[in-house]
Amino acid sequence: MPQPDNSHRREFVLGNGSKLLLLIGDITRESCDAIVNAANSSLMGGGGVDGAIHDAGGPAILDECKAIVHRIGPLPAGQVVVTAAGEMLSKRVIHTVGPVWYGGDREEAATLANCYRNALRLADSEELRSIAFPSISTGAFRYPVDQAAAIAVRAVSEEVPKLSNLKEVRFVLFDVRTHKHYVNAAHNVCTKADQT
Repeated sequence: MPQPDNSHRREFVLGNGSKLLLLIGDITRESCDAIVNAANSSLMGGGGVDGAIHDAGGPAILDECKAIVHRIGPLPAGQVVVTAAGEMLSKRVIHTVGPVWYGGDREEAATLANCYRNALRLADSEELRSIAFPSISTGAFRYPVDQAAAIAVRAVSEEVPKLSNLKEVRFVLFDVRTHKHYVNAAHNVCTKADQT
């Protein structure tokens, strides 16, 4: 996983004065109230962000995930559940299943937006103040990064002003290319912090 890169840190302001931060780094090292896991429907861990979160958090996360799947079955795409964060600095992990990209004609955009909206709503209902997202579905699920970034930033910018507790949303991104797409998306829908 990448090391923190403050030279790429960008800050924007959402409609209610909450912060939107865009940075390159390792989401498992974020010190915030919740990090979001781009999971698969089995919640059993995997590659990419999912595997990194399970590895960093330790077995407590997997134990909770097994109990959730036993209770509700596989997690549908666009839905969310929450567990403790195990050995990581964050307090909670919100697990969501992004859509697999099939070309855009299978409700992928709506499902991806729901991942972000539902994670934000769950965090707010848990009275959490900060949350960090990866770029959901743009790895193994092959969602085009430019489209995914636009959907993600728009969903956050529309949802956060409706919430009571969340004051900071971070996108912790894996590389410069992905970060650039998120910065471009944020310029289209948010106010840059140093312009306020």
